[in-house]
Amino acid sequence: MAIRLLRGVLNGLKWALCAVGGVALILVAMIAATLERPPEMRSVSDSSKGIDWSTLPPLERFQARDGTWIGFRHYASNGPATERGAIFIHGSSGSSGTVNHALTHAIASRGVETWALDIRGHGGSGTRGDIGYVGQLEDDLVDFVAHVRKSAPDLPLTLIGHSAGAGFSLRVAATPIMQDMFVRTVLLAPYLGYDAPTNKPHSGGWANADVPRVLGLAALRKLGIDCCSQLPVLAFAVRPNFEKILVSTYSDRLMRNFATRGYRLDLPGVTHPMTVFGGAEDEMMISAKYAETVQALKPSIDVKVLDGINHMGIVTDPKAISVIADDVATRGAGQS
Repeated sequence: MAIRLLRGVLNGLKWALCAVGGVALILVAMIAATLERPPEMRSVSDSSKGIDWSTLPPLERFQARDGTWIGFRHYASNGPATERGAIFIHGSSGSSGTVNHALTHAIASRGVETWALDIRGHGGSGTRGDIGYVGQLEDDLVDFVAHVRKSAPDLPLTLIGHSAGAGFSLRVAATPIMQDMFVRTVLLAPYLGYDAPTNKPHSGGWANADVPRVLGLAALRKLGIDCCSQLPVLAFAVRPNFEKILVSTYSDRLMRNFATRGYRLDLPGVTHPMTVFGGAEDEMMISAKYAETVQALKPSIDVKVLDGINHMGIVTDPKAISVIADDVATRGAGQS
């Protein structure tokens, strides 16, 4: 009887080990899946044409809490003083020195002291395409605002984000320990998360995710194993040989951090005024759905869709620049 029982236990153990081994093999295969880079998206590549780069400020740096030097550009206000300040967060793959310069320069020319940050993993900040941990981008932004406050201790600050940077800005606006750093948040063509109804498939061809690897890493985290998050999981349709200017891939941890926590979670947590700008001709997002999507969760958010503007045009087209720069210069100092 005891021998039969022992045999049963050993047989069960054998099958359990086989099952565990099978799951492990599946996860290894998922994580080993190849990340494919999408072909160049010409609307993004062509967006730099016609921009006056002669007014681009030099890259400066400050030291974050972990000792890493983080890049940024400071646009001193050169118009009638508005007693307002703004911090701009670029979109996926970009930096403070890419096409958003057209907008940040225009904002400063309207009297708004403006800073454009190189998010860690981009431009002059850290290791390209990667960060150390999820939450590090929030730590960097807290450190950067502290750096700004050394020269502008009382200036009301508006947080402005474009695309993925807008998704991250929404994350910040919904984070209790951070949201009071800014009197207002402006989201430009925001990426609201993979499950948002405002997305076009694969962001219209801009991004390609290694879904098996993403799911495999998520499964490991569910099991309490947080490994391999430095592996690339998201590739962008950047111009070939432009990797020194644009980031071509994101690691798993950068992808998860440079985004919302989920629009359904973050939008109800917003406590200060927020405005969303979209372009009616956006090739990556469905701008017509912004109002119903965000106002269903937060009715107080303003939503404005600009005719004739595409995804990059929201930061480069003179019409969009004029509307957005005027908005930033006239709201956000105790006004909604």
